[in-house]
Amino acid sequence: MIYFGRQTRAAPGIKSCTVLLVSSGKSVNIAMDFIIKLSSPEYSGCSLLVVRGVEVSHLNSTYAELTGAVERLGLGSIWTSKLNPLTLKNTQNGNTIIFRGCSDQRAIERLKSVTVPTGKITFVWVEEATELRQSDMEAINDRLRGELPDGHYYQIVASFNPISSAHWLKTKYIDFAETNPDIYVHKSTYLDNAFIDEEYHRRMELRRQIDPDGYKIYGLGEFGEVGGLIYENIAFGDYQDKNFDYFTIGWDFGFSHATVCLLLGWYDGDVYVLNEVYSVGQTTGEVIKSCNEAKIPKDVTAWAESAEPARIKEIKAAGYKIFPIKKEKNSIINQITFLKGRKIYIDAGKCPNTQREIQQYKWYKNPTSGEYEDTPVNFGDDCMKALAYGCESVRKQTRIKTMSKGELGIW
Repeated sequence: MIYFGRQTRAAPGIKSCTVLLVSSGKSVNIAMDFIIKLSSPEYSGCSLLVVRGVEVSHLNSTYAELTGAVERLGLGSIWTSKLNPLTLKNTQNGNTIIFRGCSDQRAIERLKSVTVPTGKITFVWVEEATELRQSDMEAINDRLRGELPDGHYYQIVASFNPISSAHWLKTKYIDFAETNPDIYVHKSTYLDNAFIDEEYHRRMELRRQIDPDGYKIYGLGEFGEVGGLIYENIAFGDYQDKNFDYFTIGWDFGFSHATVCLLLGWYDGDVYVLNEVYSVGQTTGEVIKSCNEAKIPKDVTAWAESAEPARIKEIKAAGYKIFPIKKEKNSIINQITFLKGRKIYIDAGKCPNTQREIQQYKWYKNPTSGEYEDTPVNFGDDCMKALAYGCESVRKQTRIKTMSKGELGIW
């Protein structure tokens, strides 16, 4: 485990520092470190603010990591957790962990005004920091002010996977790390990550072969240019309270790679990815159970790849209205063209894997010519295939039954 405590606290005489983590396994390490620190009498009166681009993203990411760290460290007797609003509190010293987003100006104002009952917010963890604007980070920096007791210090930990070499995290922070004592950069890759299994190593080796540029960024943690992105017409947020014209469902089957089921809502021609079931190494029966638990509605028409008729039959027998896709010439390009012609909204809290995949989904780059071809990179695209399949009835203008949320029994 990497301990970001004394080694990365502010330099002597300085009571603030920024730690940037360009690494694999970073979230597990950060969560463990903060729970250790906030459980110690040494840090009584210190609280943590956790920030992501969209506030609802916390539940299945940072909140899950921090509560998991509490359990792994055997500290459940002194920590309590609350879902609404998301909060963790140490019952011995009063230290609190609060979760916020910065998706719009209202969210920024909530972030600026956040307070804790005891002591001060001295620590900030910005997860997936590339989701933020530079002005968001400046707003976070501005709220860390005021005198602190001896031994306490302000610290911002920004964790992320690198993307463009022109990104502000690199030009404003990383490029100055060697000369600025307030900035510390740690980098590691999946090769250093003790939590990754052999299957993941094999998948990354495949990516190295078929997508060298993506491998350098997402495998080796190098800054570069994420060229050839397929979808840039995307947005992330919380769309659970929106009224939709109708719904569809898309399935993509796997076992060693993921089986994915996506619930899609449609409004004014745009598509909203509202819920996902993402299962690796599960039987069809286990996936069906996961769908039932996720309240994937059975009355909505679902579309799936046609290569797995036995699985479609089993899902249909469980009560789902699922049908195979009738493939056509250039079907993949036609599906992508259709999706590029409208806005794609992804519920960040419910669909973390879809959010991750769509930001990496790119065209294949010919290694000889250096040109992008009209074929997607066939790696880490299970959610993208499910999204495309779920659009088929709309793309082909098949008649769809319009249903309310109440009829669906999902909200």
